[in-house]
Amino acid sequence: MSVIYSNDHIYIKVHSSEIPWLKIYSQQSCKEFTECDDTTRQQIWQLLGLIEREMLAYFKPEKINIASFGNYKPQVHWHVMARFAEDSYYPEPMWGAKQREAELEFPEMSMFLEGLLPKIEDTLNK
Repeated sequence: MSVIYSNDHIYIKVHSSEIPWLKIYSQQSCKEFTECDDTTRQQIWQLLGLIEREMLAYFKPEKINIASFGNYKPQVHWHVMARFAEDSYYPEPMWGAKQREAELEFPEMSMFLEGLLPKIEDTLNK
């Protein structure tokens, strides 16, 4: 996973997967979302909405999944995943039972990120 964006409150990574999948982390070492400072919580909410809208428009998925678990990594982080009826796990969660072998083709993730990064800056600097 590579970090695609970082500031004093959050950072965003691309998760290696067959589907488009980003993860938003708090910079603070917080186990629970309520332990994060107000700015961090606000930025996470803003980014969840922004990334969801951008994934819907760019990848045209069946559904967007947003999840926060942290059972294995007890640090606040959120998963934002574009899901497709043809992906290997749909309608199960990506951690669930594999339903089929899938070979999906999407528009370039690099192009998605190139368009997303200025929008992240704009959203968080308002």
